Amino acid sequence: MQRFGTLSFGHYGPLGGGRQLTAADSMLEAIDLAQGMDDLGVDGTYFRVHHFARQQSSPMPLLAAIAARTERIEVGTGVIDMRYENPLYLAEEAASVDLISGGRLALGVSRGSPETVVRGYETFGYTGSQDPRGADIAREHFDLFLKAVEGEGLAARDGASAFGAGATGMQRIEPHSPGLRSRIWWGAGNRDSAEWAGRVGVNLMSSTLLTEDRGLPFDELQAQQIDAFRAAWREAGHAGDPRVSVSRSIFPLVTAEDHMYFGGRQDGDQIGVIDGMRSTFGKTYAAAPDVLVEQLLDDAAIRLADTLMLTIPSQLGVEFNLRVIESFATLVAPSLGWVGTRG
Repeated sequence: MQRFGTLSFGHYGPLGGGRQLTAADSMLEAIDLAQGMDDLGVDGTYFRVHHFARQQSSPMPLLAAIAARTERIEVGTGVIDMRYENPLYLAEEAASVDLISGGRLALGVSRGSPETVVRGYETFGYTGSQDPRGADIAREHFDLFLKAVEGEGLAARDGASAFGAGATGMQRIEPHSPGLRSRIWWGAGNRDSAEWAGRVGVNLMSSTLLTEDRGLPFDELQAQQIDAFRAAWREAGHAGDPRVSVSRSIFPLVTAEDHMYFGGRQDGDQIGVIDGMRSTFGKTYAAAPDVLVEQLLDDAAIRLADTLMLTIPSQLGVEFNLRVIESFATLVAPSLGWVGTRG
């Protein structure tokens, strides 16, 4: 494990007992937490994107704010639902955040996760899908987005325009960030999409939910997906080594408060049906730090990935989450090979 960071779902709303976490609270706390993580030397802070839900839905302003308040930490998404996106506007926003951050954006995109509404992307104006889950729209949007990020000319210059200085040919979108292409990730939910990402030449984000069930433990199923991705990358002839991330729910049990919240959360893999597909859900790790080290070293997918994303209970606030992250950084991560960015 070369890097680790956090993956936040950005939930807000009622907390019980008459308490309320507002959307503003959620975003401002995310900025404060990222600053604390930057000081600890944690490598990244990433956000899930969900529309029509009390969660983060428009990540670019948040990522820009975090980038402006931090120095080292990678900022990113895991993942942006491409069914909802104007690909050229997203490319402009992504380039802007990447330039503001000094090249610290890691942009995870995909078809997206199951929705709280029926085909919500159609309400955003993206219709005509032939797939019940809109996968064809997501791929079309991604193809155009990738061309824009690569700097391909997409619109004919107007030589007669007073603003065009007589230029002809094709114009790329602006701004353009040259290094961003190498930090685009595809969130793959199965082996086929992982292989596709390898052929295209983007990094791989693999989550704790796979839309597959082949009778294998989750970590082995995910490890096979990672192997297939890297094989497809090599066969396509791409240069260098791609990055691979996996996400896990991991809680070092150090204090009485840790035990109160997560002491009974250790469980096994789960099988269920989501989006009409039989799926495998990864387990939660919650144990004393020395036990966690043994368990995580035995996780086949974590051994293959270079980046580990910890899903965090963002509703519990900055102080609690920062303490959990610090426990992982000091008591668990070094035994997994992590060095960190501080200093």
